[in-house]
Amino acid sequence: MISNSGFCGSPVIIKKASSYEAPARVTDNIYAELEGHALTVVFTENLGQVAIEVSIVGGGEVETTSLYTPSGVIIYIPYIGSYIVTFTLPNGDEYYGEFEVTE
Repeated sequence: MISNSGFCGSPVIIKKASSYEAPARVTDNIYAELEGHALTVVFTENLGQVAIEVSIVGGGEVETTSLYTPSGVIIYIPYIGSYIVTFTLPNGDEYYGEFEVTE
């Protein structure tokens, strides 16, 4: 795991968004970790250009960005609360992870 390489925050479980018939499944191509107000995201393989959106769980966008993979990004979350990060791949597949900023 990437967390063994020096990261010291709390991992965010990333799952593939799915229809009601199929359960969401965890991916190992996207690694996310929260430390304080910093959400670190690392893509472990080339997935193409990925759109990243961080939103407050009750509604309201915090940050939207797009980047080419493999690479990584750190997104600053300014306020305490419950959030969801959504990743949209070039083929339309979506992945998400939920996390809580508490400090």
